[in-house]
Amino acid sequence: MMPADNHTFSDPMTYILTGIPGTEESHVWISIPFSLMYIATLFGNSLLLFIILTERSLHEPMYLFLSMLAAADLLLSTTTVPKMLAVFWFRAGEISFAACLTQMFFIHVSFIAESAILLAMAFDRYVAICNPLRYTMILNKSVIGKIGLAVVTRSFCFIFPVIFFVKQLKFCRTNRLPHNYCDYMGIARLACNNITVSVWYGVAMAILVIGLDAVLIAVSYGLILRAVFQLPTKEARLKALHTCGSHVCVMLMFYTPAFFSSFANQFGHIIPGYILNLLANLYVLIPPMLSPIVYGVTTKEILKRVINVFHRCCSRSSLLS
Repeated sequence: MMPADNHTFSDPMTYILTGIPGTEESHVWISIPFSLMYIATLFGNSLLLFIILTERSLHEPMYLFLSMLAAADLLLSTTTVPKMLAVFWFRAGEISFAACLTQMFFIHVSFIAESAILLAMAFDRYVAICNPLRYTMILNKSVIGKIGLAVVTRSFCFIFPVIFFVKQLKFCRTNRLPHNYCDYMGIARLACNNITVSVWYGVAMAILVIGLDAVLIAVSYGLILRAVFQLPTKEARLKALHTCGSHVCVMLMFYTPAFFSSFANQFGHIIPGYILNLLANLYVLIPPMLSPIVYGVTTKEILKRVINVFHRCCSRSSLLS
């Protein structure tokens, strides 16, 4: 590699998103499951938001947190998937530096927000099961509003330094990003100056978001399990476990690909590019798609209202015909 002094430093006006490296001939076929997952994400989360917001009986802490999660899922998928499909269908990988920073900002903001919402949902279940008599007093609408504000504030506070670090980087190599979307570490690796601070901030952010939130969630569910097995009847224990089951499924779907993607990014030099890309795609596609399905199937109140919505739609269509 040439010495840094011989490089011509520049700030790229545009980047080129190349998609998944080594699969260029299969982009059209890869786009089919991607587009189907995106449609399912839009439909599932929009329906979930509609049901929660229009049904006054669902204006409870658990469902309000669930509506926040659905909104974050919509933001995450809508920020990434349309550009992915443009790359796959039209080879339209060109993206301006400003648009790339904006996309990166909203991807990471929504990801950090989702992690915080999942933590809030774990706290909600802890209070509901371990301290049911004070549930409505502890988690009143004012507290939920403050939690929502804290979720947004924390996300912005973590991401603003990322924007600062990226804008300080000097680029002298290729402007081709071997990804489907603009990612912090993907952009940083194109820089010619020292990115040690950027890398360590990325590691610290992953530890604080993925690590700390996951530990606190695990502690919450440990306390919940202890309380559940102290309940007097088998029916009460099964009901409590059923209530928590959907939350645990969604948390595993969210943290598992996020953990492996974050881990793989730190060892990108020894892991093939297509694996890094696959992991990165998994955590922006799978959790937003499956989350409303899991809650819709396992939560009796939501499932009942989903069936009612479809029944009303079918009744109206039969009347029109």
